[in-house]
Amino acid sequence: MGRAGTALAERIVERRSGVGDPRALVGEMRRSVLLVPVADERLWSVRMGGVRWICGFTDETALARFALHHGPGDQPVDYAALLGARIVDEIVPALGEPAGLAVDIATEDGSMFFPPVSGIVPDAVAVDRGAGEEGAER
Repeated sequence: MGRAGTALAERIVERRSGVGDPRALVGEMRRSVLLVPVADERLWSVRMGGVRWICGFTDETALARFALHHGPGDQPVDYAALLGARIVDEIVPALGEPAGLAVDIATEDGSMFFPPVSGIVPDAVAVDRGAGEEGAER
């Protein structure tokens, strides 16, 4: 688990510095196991800009940074270990609203958002599909 998370974190740093292939970043996200905090038996998410963002973390250190500010005090944070592909292919469409994946949001200069667009989430739930397309189902 740690190696895949580290590879994703490295790809994020590359893209944030203006290098690296965006497709490789998406591929790495899909292959990576992400730690998603769970509260009240639901995956932790936030709404921002009209999108629900599922919060995932590349490793326990990144999750701990988040938990310091958003966790239940000094209690441990429960989390699910989920493959990035499962999050964007299965969980996002099941939410019934525009949703994406936010990775390592508590890591300064190391976070990355994967928005609900074609190539990241299934076309059926991508916000950039169907707009202005005749016969498109939404």
